[in-house]
Amino acid sequence: MTTGRVTSLDVAALAGVSRSAVSRVFTPGASVSPATAAKVREAAEKLGYRPNVLARAMLTGRSHIIGLVVAYLDNHFYPTVLEQLSAALEREGYNVLVFMAQPSADGVDDTVQEILDYQVDGLILASVALSSDLADRCRALGVPVVLFNRRQGEASEIAVVSDNARGGRLATRHLIEGGARKIGHIAGFEGASTQVDREAGMMDELARHGMRLHAREVGNFDPEEARAAARRMFARPDPPDAVFVANDYMAFMVMDVLRTELGLDIPGDVAVVGFDDVPTASFDAYSLTTIRQDSAAMVAATVTALMDGISGAAEPPSAPLPVDLIVRRSTRPPRG
Repeated sequence: MTTGRVTSLDVAALAGVSRSAVSRVFTPGASVSPATAAKVREAAEKLGYRPNVLARAMLTGRSHIIGLVVAYLDNHFYPTVLEQLSAALEREGYNVLVFMAQPSADGVDDTVQEILDYQVDGLILASVALSSDLADRCRALGVPVVLFNRRQGEASEIAVVSDNARGGRLATRHLIEGGARKIGHIAGFEGASTQVDREAGMMDELARHGMRLHAREVGNFDPEEARAAARRMFARPDPPDAVFVANDYMAFMVMDVLRTELGLDIPGDVAVVGFDDVPTASFDAYSLTTIRQDSAAMVAATVTALMDGISGAAEPPSAPLPVDLIVRRSTRPPRG
C-alpha cells in the first residue's frame, strides 16, 4: 500500500485506464465493462483507495445517500424498520445515513440542517416532524422528504402511515367484546399524528357503543413515563378493567407495573392492548394483544415514494396502509 492520500489518478495509472473510467466504476448505475471494473477494483485494493463520495456528489449532483432521521430507536418497531429500509434502499443503489433527533421541531430542524450538508439525495423522517420553513428549503434544494409513520397535515407532504384510526377502533371493539366496561387509555406523545389518530379511533368506537373513556394518562412513548402513567391510573379509587396503550413499548411497561407492583392479573383483572406488534409482543412473558402495522408494506411504500421524489414524479400515497388486530393472552375472549 502507498503512503499518503491515494487519488483516482493513481488508480487510473496503475489500472491503465482513464480517470473517468475509475469514476464510473465507483458510481452506482454507471456503464462500465466487467473487464475495466475488475482492473480498477484490483488497482484500488492494492493502493488502498476509497472514493470520496461527497466530492463525487459535488460533481454529479447525486450522492446516492439518503438521510434517515429517527427519534425513538429504543422502541423496537424502529430498529426493525431501519434494517428493512436500509436493505431496500441498498437494492436501489443508495446508502443510508442515520441521525438521532429529539422529537421537538427545533431538534429535528437542527438535525436536518446538518444532514443537508452531506448533499443527501432524499430524506426520511421517522416519527418526527419538520418545520414548514425547513420543508420549503428542502423543496427548493430538490431534496424530497418522506414522512414515515407520521403526518403533518400539509397538502404537499409525502407521508406513509398506517390506518391508525382503524387500529384504535379495532383495539377498543375487542376490549368491549371481551366484557370491558371501564376502558382507560395511556397516550403517547400528544403532538404525534399517530397518537391523535389512534385515540380518535378509540373514542369513535366508545361512542358507537354508548360508552365514555373511563381514565386517561400520558406516557409520551417513554418507558418511565408509561410506568408512572400506569401507577397514576390504577391508584384511583375506581380503576379501569381494560387499557389501550398507544404502542407496545409502553404497554410492556404498563404490564410490568400491573403485575409486579400492583399484583393484578392480566387479563383477569385488567385487559391490555398495545399497538405495533413488535417481536417482543409475542414472547410468553407478555403475549400482548396488539394492532399490527405492516412494516414491510410501509417500507416498500416509503422507498417507492422517495424514488419517485428523486426522479421528480412524486405523488402523496393515496390512503393509509391496513392494520390487523393480533389477539394474544393479554385480553379476554369475546363473550358469548
